[in-house]
Amino acid sequence: MRIRYPIIALLALLSCRVAVGQTELAVRGFCIAAPSPDRLDDFVKFIDGELAPRGVNTLVLRVDHNYAFKSRPELRSDNTLSKKEVKQLVAVCQKHNIRIIPQINLLGHQSWAGQLGKLLEVYPQFDETPHVQMPEEYAWPNADGLYCKSYCPLHPEVHGVVFDLVDEICDVFEADAFHAGMDEVFYIGHDSCERCAGHDKAELFANEVNKIASHLAQRDRQLWIWGDRLIDGRTTGIGMWEASMNNTHRAIDLINKDVMICDWHYEQPVQTAVYFATKGFSVVTCPWRKGDVAIAQLQDMVRSKQHANEEMTPRYQGMMQTVWRSAGAFMDEFYSAEPFSEESDVACFKALFAEIGKL
Repeated sequence: MRIRYPIIALLALLSCRVAVGQTELAVRGFCIAAPSPDRLDDFVKFIDGELAPRGVNTLVLRVDHNYAFKSRPELRSDNTLSKKEVKQLVAVCQKHNIRIIPQINLLGHQSWAGQLGKLLEVYPQFDETPHVQMPEEYAWPNADGLYCKSYCPLHPEVHGVVFDLVDEICDVFEADAFHAGMDEVFYIGHDSCERCAGHDKAELFANEVNKIASHLAQRDRQLWIWGDRLIDGRTTGIGMWEASMNNTHRAIDLINKDVMICDWHYEQPVQTAVYFATKGFSVVTCPWRKGDVAIAQLQDMVRSKQHANEEMTPRYQGMMQTVWRSAGAFMDEFYSAEPFSEESDVACFKALFAEIGKL
């Protein structure tokens, strides 16, 4: 059959190709705790048999202090991965062209419940709130407003320590990016801190982000962070967990635009990815345990890409499933013959990547 209007047909074909291209996700991610040494082989098989076939191309591993650091051996946890074991993870990810990004929590999350994290345990002088004692039995809310401790970003020695960890973990994972956490920072610019008291909390937060980003950039590495501290929890009504209620949100206009924002919302598909993109940041949307929320977030991400202009489209980078328990516990449920809860990270992961597979 002869095409009578070849130019119109060509334009239609090009339009179709653009539409298909705009549904493609640069990041199809999975975030989980690094496996313990005794579950390493299981996790390698999980990458081979489950992540790669689903098209996962980015793996954020929450390592924290669970590596046998040589630069700072005093900051090793009790059950750590060796360099040889990490190289097994690197090899399987390289085999499948999966970008592997290690995470160590910086600034916030330096304690959990009634237990100090390794950094403040070994270096108590870095504590932003040394007057707040860790309780024998943790409860929230509490009189001290303690969720997780923070290190003091203005302590003159803290970055010499944490950057040793950052450099070593990035080197061993052969990583071109590093995830610094930076979420749920409730203690910052505290009145009791001899260095931070009276400082603008947004500036403190932004300066810490920029310091980490600049350090990474010296070795051509990108900084990833969670985005909650950059959202105004009052104006949006999102609240104190998925957004900021202590005035760090203004830091969004002060930080390096090369930072990748991991925008997490777990209970509702809040459309803050658009906010980050309009502020000039690349953004990844991150669900957890509700498959219907994850699918709505995916649809929003695709729709935003399709309706964006040429400048904005590349900023909508994709999706990343988060898992907030051990790799072993996740895999045990994933492979269990018992039915899993519909509101679980396993169900959410399967639902999200089934939908991504349809794009």
